[in-house]
Amino acid sequence: MTQPRARISTLRLIYLALAVAGAVLPMRHFLAHMRAEGGGLAGLIDAWFVNRATEGLVWDLTLAAAALTVWVLAETWVRRNWWALVAIPATFGIGLACGLPLYLFLRTRPVG
Repeated sequence: MTQPRARISTLRLIYLALAVAGAVLPMRHFLAHMRAEGGGLAGLIDAWFVNRATEGLVWDLTLAAAALTVWVLAETWVRRNWWALVAIPATFGIGLACGLPLYLFLRTRPVG
């Protein structure tokens, strides 16, 4: 007899929706900036440090991403939920707004 498929919880759907939104919405602005200003990724990174306010935001997000990385590594080591490691490249390659809810989505999957 086959096992019934587990339904995805509302909470997990919210995390997944936030991860998708966290990938799409910021990236839309980043790509538009790079198209309008040229310079590619280097130009985008330069724009992040254009003034002290944006520089502060960059440091805030970088430190939060580092804290998330430590958390992901520590919990993955204990829980052996290796799929959760996907949140690290998502965080640094896409952004914290994608990586954090993605990690929460992966972390809250049913085990067993």
